[in-house]
Amino acid sequence: MGDRVFTVLDLIDLDLKEHNSLNLHCIGGRKGLGRTIDIPDINRPMGAIMGFFEDFAYQRIQLFGRGEMSYIRRLESMKETKTIEEMFSYQIPCCIFTHNYTPHDEFFKIAEKAQCPILQTELGSADFSARIMRILSRIFSPRQVVHGVLVEVYGLGILIQGDSGVGKSETALELIHRGHRLVADDVVEINCIYGNTLMGAGANKIIGHHMEIRGPGIINITHLFGVRAIRDRNEIQLVVQLEEWDSLKNYDRLGAQDQTIELLGVNIPKLIIPVKPGRNIPIIIETAAMNERLKSMGYHAAREFNKNILKWIESGAARSVFFGQDDVI
Repeated sequence: MGDRVFTVLDLIDLDLKEHNSLNLHCIGGRKGLGRTIDIPDINRPMGAIMGFFEDFAYQRIQLFGRGEMSYIRRLESMKETKTIEEMFSYQIPCCIFTHNYTPHDEFFKIAEKAQCPILQTELGSADFSARIMRILSRIFSPRQVVHGVLVEVYGLGILIQGDSGVGKSETALELIHRGHRLVADDVVEINCIYGNTLMGAGANKIIGHHMEIRGPGIINITHLFGVRAIRDRNEIQLVVQLEEWDSLKNYDRLGAQDQTIELLGVNIPKLIIPVKPGRNIPIIIETAAMNERLKSMGYHAAREFNKNILKWIESGAARSVFFGQDDVI
């Protein structure tokens, strides 16, 4: 996360929808909502409430499910709060109760005294755990901001980069017109999820899904093409580098050698496309997207072509063409 601070209040205020929603609300310890969450993990504190504090992972979010709640009720019936008080002597970020469980009043009093936030969700423990781990992994993931345009073409996330004025936005606009989707224009924020997956989104949600086209100026893709033409986030699976055509440069005409670019420690396939009048760049990118999907399924057209050429050279047919039919012994 770098220097970014993420608090319990930030966790509650996350704008999450549908299968990502945590349905969190604060039921106690509001004075501690400014506590920071520094570790993207959760802890089930059954050992702590039973009085076992060795290796207590107090720096993590503490999650209370059915088992923990049953033991807390047992402590309540016994009028025993010593282990609860000792647990709150640690600087816990927050406690979250699943299944809409509500602890007893004494628990609240101890939490209020320690100024530790108590949160509640209607979700079950397993469902909530999966959701919050997915969300925390994204929030705490390494990130990088790059200049370019991110589009989804045939389900493949393509980051288009190049010098200013080379035609990145115009290319993306034509792809959108052809039925593909825009994720972000000009400034793309990249997150590395789980150490091997790059997710891209617009760095600024306020200006998200707007494009700057020289001539018309700023346009709103959502209003012009509808919601079908946009995506909030997408995995980056191919980087396309647009550059002005250089007649002195030798460009790879077969594509047998795959190029890659490293972003946040992850190698992503890279394709250099020289730009000059008469080249239909959007169609080339569409073709590259389909070709990349074929590669992911195990079919590499350029390597297959080379293999067939080698077989042909080794055959008698190649010698016949080269020497002439009469020269073949």
